[in-house]
Amino acid sequence: MTGASVANSPKRFCDLDHSPTLIECGAMFPIRDHNPAERTPYVTYTLIALNVFIFLVTLLTAQDERALSMLYYDYGMIPARLTNGEGQLGILTAMFIHAGFWHLGGNMLFLWIFGDNMEDQMGHVPFLVFYLVSGVAASMAHYALAPGSPVPLVGASGAIAGVMGGYLLLFPKARVDIFLFLIIYIRIFPIPSWIMLALWFAMQIFYGVGTGTEGGVAYWAHAGGFVAGLLLTLPLWLKRGGRQFWNRTEGHPDHPDARYPMIESRFPKVTRNKI
Repeated sequence: MTGASVANSPKRFCDLDHSPTLIECGAMFPIRDHNPAERTPYVTYTLIALNVFIFLVTLLTAQDERALSMLYYDYGMIPARLTNGEGQLGILTAMFIHAGFWHLGGNMLFLWIFGDNMEDQMGHVPFLVFYLVSGVAASMAHYALAPGSPVPLVGASGAIAGVMGGYLLLFPKARVDIFLFLIIYIRIFPIPSWIMLALWFAMQIFYGVGTGTEGGVAYWAHAGGFVAGLLLTLPLWLKRGGRQFWNRTEGHPDHPDARYPMIESRFPKVTRNKI
């Protein structure tokens, strides 16, 4: 998840990417959750397919770095343009532009893991609205801190951060399998989702304070999207009973596979059966 400018160098752009903070840095990242959904997540699958399709079209049409730079300028969210009363459409189009395979892959992995359950709880159309509004909120958080920046902001992770924030509120104890690798130490183990999501959010704040808006990653956009998603999910959580909802479900879905002894998970076994 980053922010950068394409002005004189095609390498300067702002990609809202999970990869630099979770995958490329080589600490840990989730590979699946144990939280089967009752309904087929058509919107989640469509969003993943659409992002992949647009990325492939980008690869085919933008033959060189200059063309990529122009694409980021045309479809990214540029704070300076918004300040001048222009470029409002870029707030939406930026969510579907990705800067590389890691950028796309990291974002789609997170959307696949957490999106199906949020869509299941909200319904298809409300989830789509929730996703887009979270993405807009993420962009606005970045804009609020750098209104004069000429750097295009691209990527879906602001919207996906909103999905993660909502997931934290509804399923704080759902089991998430974490892939941990530290040089030669590699292990897959399950932890409650609130630990993984809280660590992720804390990383955004930590790096956001350290780099501000000058680094390659738009950490404050991630944080803004996450908070927006949590707040947007709050009415649904309250409707379900708030704390009583947690008490009834113990913070995870009523499904045997969702309960977690703190033991190593078997990676090949992926349970996605309906409840």
